[in-house]
Amino acid sequence: MNPLYSQKTYYPDKKSLKNDWILVNAEEQVLGRLVSKVASRLMGKCSPQYQPGALVGDCVVVVNASKLKITGDKMEQKSYYRYSGTPGGLKEEKMKTLFQRAPEQVFLRALKGMLPKTRYGRKLLRRVRVHAEANHKLDAQKPVEVAINEL
Repeated sequence: MNPLYSQKTYYPDKKSLKNDWILVNAEEQVLGRLVSKVASRLMGKCSPQYQPGALVGDCVVVVNASKLKITGDKMEQKSYYRYSGTPGGLKEEKMKTLFQRAPEQVFLRALKGMLPKTRYGRKLLRRVRVHAEANHKLDAQKPVEVAINEL
């Protein structure tokens, strides 16, 4: 058999993977642009070992989520819905009230929309920690602060 036809797909083994913790400051950053960069970093698209479906990306800590910039009229026009499953159980909340109440939820919902809608996407979402303010309790993981243009 010709060796060109017997090539196998590269799949990184767990020993060769090292998942770093990175720290991202969200202060004065546009929500969608930051979330797309974080999603790319989570999936590991910046890594030379990138393989779809493999956890090759980094773990991400986002601080200052309450100081994000949201452009356009999204604060007044965008709505988030949740449904309890019972008749009359559909709840609607505007982005403005959700951002005032829990700015980290706005970030996480935007990120969830940019990740794959599979088990892999749910695993990736568990590797993100979002904090409304600058303080976080993840010092033991030694997150390395990364500038936005380096993401």
